[in-house]
Order: sequence, then C-alpha cells, then structure tokens
Amino acid sequence: MHMDVAPQPIDTIIFDLGGVLIDWNPRYLYKKVFVDPGAMEFFLTEICHGEWNHLQDAGRPWKDAIEDRIEHFPEYEAEIRMFYERWSEMLGGVNEDTLDLLNILATESNLRLLALTNWSAETWVLACERYDFLKLFEGIVVSGEEKIAKPDPAIFKLLCNRYQVDPAHALFIDDSEANVIGARSIGLNAIHYQDDSQLREELEEWL
Repeated sequence: MHMDVAPQPIDTIIFDLGGVLIDWNPRYLYKKVFVDPGAMEFFLTEICHGEWNHLQDAGRPWKDAIEDRIEHFPEYEAEIRMFYERWSEMLGGVNEDTLDLLNILATESNLRLLALTNWSAETWVLACERYDFLKLFEGIVVSGEEKIAKPDPAIFKLLCNRYQVDPAHALFIDDSEANVIGARSIGLNAIHYQDDSQLREELEEWL
C-alpha cells in the first residue's frame, strides 16, 4: 500500500481518458450490426480484438490494420471496415461523476492536470471535436501520435520529460491494472480506477 510510507505532496494529476472519463466500447456499434450477440463476441474477440486495436493506439495506420484483418477474414470485410469507418459510433457518453471531479480540481485546486491516453492518432481528432472538457488539461499525450502506448514505461517517461513532471509528486489514474503497474515502474504514484466513489476516497488520501 502506498500509505505504508509518508507520501510526497502531489502537485500533478494525470488522467487516463477511456474508461475513466470517456465511455468507449465497440459493442455500441456492433450490437447494431450483428443480430446474434454470440456472433458479435466472436468478431470482437477473434477478429477485431483488443490486441489488434492496441497496435493502432501504438501508431499503426488504420489502413494497414483493416487490410490485415480482411486478408485473414475476407468473409467479414464489411464488418471489419466499419471498425474505422463507423468508429465514432463506439463512443459513449462522458462519465459525469469523474468529470465533476475533474472540474472541481480544475477550478478549486492548484494542481496541474494532464492526460495520458491510448488512442489512435487518426481517431483522436473525433474525440477532440466531441469532448470540450479536454480543454481543462494543460497537456495531453496521445499514444498514437507518439507511437508508444501504455503500459510501456517509455510513454510515462515521455510525459514526465515533456511537462517537467516529478514522478514522486504526481498521481496517475487509470482503469487498467497493467497501465498502473507501468506508471509505478518509473516512480509515478498511481490509482487503479474502479469506480468514482473509490477514486474519490483514494484521492482524499493523497491530497
């Protein structure tokens, strides 16, 4: 537990976006495409799965990604192309409770607010158009633009170097345990986000 030793005072909070502030799920699109839920799950676990999508977050062009899947699964060409062409339909709403917390931090604290997200550079444009709250951040590091993705420690180091962040005085929030481990590996403090009440309780321990 991080409370076993006296924590350093925190001056920076780094937010993950998808899963913490933004609801993203390819099922929002594909439940409109597949009549059979089992067929949808097969498609999303065996064809356009998380590991495949992660490569786009790490900088692979969507054109190459789509061609790769069609080559292996030509019978699913139409559905594969939708993953990029109708990507915006995978975006859900904003997590309002976390957004309220972000607004409080932005208006009532002296903390620096940054974001670090695994996101394709090609679809990041759509997020910027849709979510005004992104302007609350002093800076945002987008994996697809850097061609490095969490949990690679290199992307955490990149953020700290770019924004002159001292990891010992920063707190990272992410819903992925692997990403939390990656952050801690370079000395960042981190909270594994599970829900908003848990996040608020843990933040109170740090701030």
